[in-house]
This record gives sequence, C-alpha cells and structure tokens, in this order.
Amino acid sequence: MELSVLINQFNIKGRLVALQPLGSGNINDTYLGVFRNTFTETQVVLQRVNHLVFPDPEAIMVNMHELTKHCHEKLEADAKEGKDDRVWQMPRIIKTKVTGSDFVTDDNGEIWRVITKIMSAHAFDVAQGPEHALECGSALGHFHYLISDLEQSKITNPLPGFHVTSGYLKQYDEVLKKPRAQELLSSSMEARRMAKFIEERRDLAVCLEKAEENGELKKRMFHGDPKVNNIMIDDITGKGTAMIDLDTVSPGLIHMDFGDALRSICNPAGEEETNLTKVVFDEDLATAFCKGYMREAGSFLTDADRAYFYDSIRLLPFELGLRFFQDYLNGNVYFKTKTPEQNLNRARVQFRLCESIEARERSIRQALRRL
Repeated sequence: MELSVLINQFNIKGRLVALQPLGSGNINDTYLGVFRNTFTETQVVLQRVNHLVFPDPEAIMVNMHELTKHCHEKLEADAKEGKDDRVWQMPRIIKTKVTGSDFVTDDNGEIWRVITKIMSAHAFDVAQGPEHALECGSALGHFHYLISDLEQSKITNPLPGFHVTSGYLKQYDEVLKKPRAQELLSSSMEARRMAKFIEERRDLAVCLEKAEENGELKKRMFHGDPKVNNIMIDDITGKGTAMIDLDTVSPGLIHMDFGDALRSICNPAGEEETNLTKVVFDEDLATAFCKGYMREAGSFLTDADRAYFYDSIRLLPFELGLRFFQDYLNGNVYFKTKTPEQNLNRARVQFRLCESIEARERSIRQALRRL
C-alpha cells in the first residue's frame, strides 16, 4: 500500500503536500506528513509499529490510547487551575476517517498510526549545558507526575524483562558458558577486565529489585527510554515541553528512568568514545537535571524513593555496559555494530562512567540531599 494512500485514511484536514522520512530512530518507520488548505497547515507523524521489537502492536496502540487519554485529561485540568509555568504538550492519536480507529492495518498486516507532531520544539542528541539539563529534568519529572496515578492494570507490558538488571545478569551468565565467549575472554585482557568489573558489582545489579521486594520502593509507571533526544525543548522559550517515543511506557521503578536519563545527559563524550579519559560524569549537568526533576516530581516522591536515587545513577551505566559486553561475547547479535570490537568499547565506556560515578559518590549524595 502506498504511504500516501495509507495516511489519507486518517482524519486530517487539508491536502497532503509532503510525506518524508523523519528522524534517525531505528525502531519504528517514521514519516512527517504535511497537510495544507487555504488557511492552515497541519504536520503529523506517520509511524509503523515495529512488530519485531513489539510482538503485540495492537497492545501498543491500546497502551498509547490509555496513556494519552489519561495525560490529556490531567494536563487540561492543571491548565484550568493555572498550575504550570508553561504549556506542556503530549502527542494526540489521530483517528481514521471511516471507522474512527486508532490505527490502520496494511496489506502485509503491519500496523500504522498517525499522531500529532510537537510543534516549535526539537530534541538534542547531547546536553547543551546546565540550563538544558535542568529543562530535561523538568520534562521527565513532569511526565512522571502525569503518569504517577495511571492505573497499571490498563497498560500491557510492551517489553517484559526490560530494565530488569538481574535478568540481564542471568543472560550474561548463560553466554559465559558458550565456547565463543570463553575464547574471547582467553584472548583479550580487556575482556577479562570487563568480566572482573561485573563480578565485583553483582550486588549492584539487584539493589533496586531488593528494595522493591522489601517494600521500600514500589512500581509506578515509567517511560522506559528517557534519553536526551526523547525530550522536546520549546524553540521559543527554551523550556522542556514534552516527552516523546512513548511505546515503552510500562509499570516499573521510576529510578530506572532517573538513572538512565542522567547516564545519557551527564556523559558528554557519548557512548562511542574511544578515549576513556574523556568519559567523566558531569556533576554540574547532574545537579541541574536533578533540580528540575525534583521541582516537578517532588510532590509524590517518598523518602525511600529519594534514598535510592544515587544507586539508580550508578546502576544504569552498569546495566547498559553489561548488555553491551554480553552482546560482544555472544557475537554481536542484538546491538548494531560496524566493527567486531564496537560493543566491547561501548561496554568500556559505560563501565568507565560507572567508575566515575562511584568516585563522586559522596558529592552526588550530598547534592541529592540538598534538593
């Protein structure tokens, strides 16, 4: 089915004048659609929900329906009460013309949706400085506030096992048993160093899970992928305005989002850096992010939530490094690579970031207590 025919099945005012690829994401096929009439222009986002990543695309659409409905109602109520210092945004699902459905199924059985585009805003690939980090924290904190009272029973877990660090550790242990993994370990001193790093931190892998089992922490809804380029910043005001890429929203510990966002924002060197001396946890960016986050999310956080934030900051680079290293030992079958050693280097970067965080534990904890 032609994309132009497909998008015209949705209830969008005007005539389609442009349809072109959008963004650099590697999960869903994404296109920008531009519609115009005599008076207005409407820009929308057309997406194919990737069934290879999300085995149940229809459940993803039910999730998005429930999520956006809940958030839009809360945003409208807060706006009437004048609670916010800005206009927070949230994509809206555009219905089909004939049936009023949230999606269209093409001739190959693939599910396509159309959502509104967040206008006059864009995301950055790296943190632009403390002010940007503060607004990223505000955006994530406000998103957590919006979904803090969303009924978990209404959301189907899109990726069971996602951000369950103990599960990744078990997978790693299974990979270690394979002859290929043993060959790589025996032939590489650097690989053995990575394995030693993991062995010394096995308790870290389960620290948040144990806190949940003990009743100290409880599951809420979390975003699942709050990296810096999923946080939209208003082009005019410079303020955070929306979280995007909502397919991974599910019940879990918000600490995973908190730690993952800081992992993304506070390592300006990025995930592919080969000079490890450049990989340093930026405390100025972290303090700014945390200030913005606490301002928006502080109303529903418990003392226990706050007590485990440092652990989450330390855990998330360890978790991603573990996943990169496991994939390296397993033949690079999950993460896309250009060279055989790329996942090994990615693991080195994440473990170096984890070490940088550990070296700054005292000052990071003091900064968190002041917020």
